[in-house]
Amino acid sequence: MDHKALAQEMRGLREQVAGITDTAVAAADGLLIAADTADSIDPEGLAALAAAGLGLARRTADATDRGALHRTVTYGSHGCAAFYAVGDTALMVVLGDEGMDVDRLHMATQPALSRIGSILTAQDSKAPEGV
Repeated sequence: MDHKALAQEMRGLREQVAGITDTAVAAADGLLIAADTADSIDPEGLAALAAAGLGLARRTADATDRGALHRTVTYGSHGCAAFYAVGDTALMVVLGDEGMDVDRLHMATQPALSRIGSILTAQDSKAPEGV
């Protein structure tokens, strides 16, 4: 796994969008792949919660004929959590403070999600046959 490339993508988002506090990439089942989080955040727990939330949102979009889910955002009194699908097998979660520009975040994440998907796909293609 190219953790350096994933970390670079997460740092790049922080540089583009003011207010991002934490980021993580996880498998769709909630297994943490990479995280850039504060010590007060449990990255494994964050990954599991993000997977559960994104899974519910996916099922809702499917059950209501809304098409493929792209993202879901939860707003709280101290900021928000945005969950993005990375294909069908992974996700990215971005936490931000109350000053984060969510529209800017959505625009900045699109190319980052594509690159993260490529990083994860490149890793999958390196797996030996029969595994």
